[in-house]
Amino acid sequence: MSRTDPFAQGMASGWQVLDAAELSDDSQFDADVVIIGTGAGGGTSAEILAAAGLRVLLVEEGALKTSSDFHNDEAKAYADLYQEGSLRTTRDAGIAILQGRAVGGTTTVNWTSSFRTPPLTLQHWASQHAVQDLTSESLAPWFARMEQRLGIERWSLPPNANNDVLRKGCEALGWHWAVIPRNVRGCWNLGYCGTGCPVNAKQSMLVTTLPAALEQGAILIHRARAQRLVFQGNQVSAVECRAMNRQQTRADGPTLLLRARHVIVAGGGINSPALLLRSKAPDPYNRLGKRTFLHPVCFTLAEFEHPINGFYGAPQSIYSDHFQWPQGTDGPMGFKLEVPPMQPSISSALLGGHGNLNLERMRQLANSNIMLALMRDGFDPQSPGGAVQLRSDGTPTLDYPLNDYLWESARRATLAMAEIQFAAGARRVTPIHVRGVPSRNLAELRQQVDLLDWRIHDVRLSSAHVMGGCAMGEDPQQGVVDSQGRHHQLENLSVLDGSLFPTSVGANPQLSIYAVVAKLANQLAEQLGKS
Repeated sequence: MSRTDPFAQGMASGWQVLDAAELSDDSQFDADVVIIGTGAGGGTSAEILAAAGLRVLLVEEGALKTSSDFHNDEAKAYADLYQEGSLRTTRDAGIAILQGRAVGGTTTVNWTSSFRTPPLTLQHWASQHAVQDLTSESLAPWFARMEQRLGIERWSLPPNANNDVLRKGCEALGWHWAVIPRNVRGCWNLGYCGTGCPVNAKQSMLVTTLPAALEQGAILIHRARAQRLVFQGNQVSAVECRAMNRQQTRADGPTLLLRARHVIVAGGGINSPALLLRSKAPDPYNRLGKRTFLHPVCFTLAEFEHPINGFYGAPQSIYSDHFQWPQGTDGPMGFKLEVPPMQPSISSALLGGHGNLNLERMRQLANSNIMLALMRDGFDPQSPGGAVQLRSDGTPTLDYPLNDYLWESARRATLAMAEIQFAAGARRVTPIHVRGVPSRNLAELRQQVDLLDWRIHDVRLSSAHVMGGCAMGEDPQQGVVDSQGRHHQLENLSVLDGSLFPTSVGANPQLSIYAVVAKLANQLAEQLGKS
């Protein structure tokens, strides 16, 4: 790959890309399909529908930032490319939420891990949530298609030392570990995937499906917030948007009225249900915004005698599912083990602490490993997820209560991660807890974990995976849309993003979104072609 900017070349050749922040007057646009959001769901839909000959109009709240703007600069990237300047949290600030806001959505800033939806998850959706025709068999050709489209393969280079701690520890203990597939081509192994790829190696929507859609005549409007859908009977008659200001802090510019035969909501978990809530969309069974899931993540910090330098190299390349499905989808909440990238800003935020404590941890950063556990929420009645709500200004927040069922998983995950780190040669391991201190061996850490209080704000929890809120399924009393993503009460509205999922995925969700949306968007293209 190279640093050549495909958007700069494309716009010079005539791509229709409009920055709403530059508008001075109200505008109206017409298309066959309006797609709200340009991430995994919106970008995948756009390519498929544009290739089918439909006039596609994409609207994105975030700004167009491309490889020309990406300089491995954490401070600028977190402010420019993430929801709420990377400060989005649950309503009570119990869980920090990293979610993209830019052309390409979270695919522009994620860490490239790409897993097929676990078969147990798909079986659970079918048996418990009335989801039809989403099986491992029916999705297999769509997984294969998107893997080929986006260069998804098992990472072929050796893991960096941060990931290798997970491999070494699991291997020493005889626990499961495997190599993560990544959506990259010609990766330079820089490690700064979360700040935007400066060499276009990451096969995000920004460099794949969106350019393909624009080549087919699609129109992209960025820095425009979809404020509400306008209804006429059981149809969406228009999408009302407002231009963002140049700083992307307010949507107070000119109004854009978008009209189309069909509207696709693809703003992602939290934003998609929020748009429907703002619009007062039909919700006869009070399901909208409910069952929103996060894969809540807890962490442990390990110190080693030798350098780890986890800020360099592919951020995620090794995982373990040893604790993911101990009783299938029943019983205690399972968790997937991975590591995060360890650039200074994100590491400081993940580790928490203040003053000398944070300073000392950062001094040891080069010799440290951070491990994370993705907790698989939504499969048990004790794990109902959260509910998207609107603040007084119409912006969304997520109310996600934390209970003993989740804390029990966090305790087990902390012990498992510490055991792996000690098995890999760590000299000290610290649970990321406001009263967590370094332990010199596993017995000492077990005693510490037993004495700690496991409650909100004491345990550092984060998430980069938002799923649900517009759950799919054939039963309108359970879900917002059917198994094709079509709204149960509105004839010309589809939801095609991760908010479709009736539980969390149990794995990093981007490939699940790509494959499910590719299948559903192809069905939609056929239906619209006949109408």
